[in-house]
Amino acid sequence: MEATRSAFEEVVSLRQAKQLIQCMAHEQSFLLLSPPGLGKSELVYEAAREAGLPCRSLLGTQIAPEDVSGIPRIVGERSVFCPPRVLLPEKPEPFCLFLDELPACSPDVQKAFYSLLLERRLGEHALPKGTWVVAAGNRLQDRALVRAMSSALVNRVTILQLRVDPADWLAWAQRAGVRAEIRSFIATIPDALMRPVPAEPVPFSTPRAWTLLSRALDMAQNAGFLSNELRRALAFGRLSPEDAVVFCALAEDSIGAVRPLEDYLRKPELLPKGDSARWFILDCIRQFVRDGRAEGMKPAVINRFLRSLSQEHQLLVLNDMVEVWGALGADRAMYDLLRKVAA
Repeated sequence: MEATRSAFEEVVSLRQAKQLIQCMAHEQSFLLLSPPGLGKSELVYEAAREAGLPCRSLLGTQIAPEDVSGIPRIVGERSVFCPPRVLLPEKPEPFCLFLDELPACSPDVQKAFYSLLLERRLGEHALPKGTWVVAAGNRLQDRALVRAMSSALVNRVTILQLRVDPADWLAWAQRAGVRAEIRSFIATIPDALMRPVPAEPVPFSTPRAWTLLSRALDMAQNAGFLSNELRRALAFGRLSPEDAVVFCALAEDSIGAVRPLEDYLRKPELLPKGDSARWFILDCIRQFVRDGRAEGMKPAVINRFLRSLSQEHQLLVLNDMVEVWGALGADRAMYDLLRKVAA
């Protein structure tokens, strides 16, 4: 590995992070970092729930140092700090302590967490044996009011840089009851699950945004007033514009669940009839072929599919890809047609 490689280039999926937390968080503290909306909080709650631990949380942006170290009281001739109940429950049973938005804490609050993160102690009080300590937050580049963390804080935790895995999210989304058309959309365009944080504070696509959009559509539909207009308003209020446009166009075209792209190649008659939906599927097929995922298809299947398309749609799928389609086994007549159309 190159010596100059940054530790923050090493990322793990949410599933991998959950496995590490469940295995080690009783001894080592973790700090989960990712862009907003990835699902860090849900990950921690789910990990604790599966381990049978109650989860107690502190929101870093809403606490002061004394909320961590405690308030002093006089006992005899000594002052004793009394930690808050959320950090030191009356029953000495293990729990999951979730420190949300830790990178957004003030420097004084971050310092108050030092002994808690490393030694599992608050002054003279130790956390119950087996207690997890897990923190989470956004990164400096996410423009989420994050403060620089001190080297002393960073050295007390294991930092996990998280990434979203579309397959993992789709499995979770099915269990969570996320709407079928949203799951189908993400299965077809995985990049739409998590878009880069925009430079301006405008809606953008994240796992959280898609989940909340699904819930909003459910509520509007159950109330009996979901329309194309309202769907567009809700989608543009949650998602990146490029995703909202395509998602709404497909919904309005009543495309339903998107089939595996191989099905459309084998049976072109399955292509949607609506113009927006057909263009969308053909563009997905184009990317599918460009990425080399159609190499197992028989030449006869490829020829039949291409011949079934109108000249306009042939231009869409062939643009800058004549040689790629030719390599899949297009016969001479079809190959000559491809070159003619592309010219």
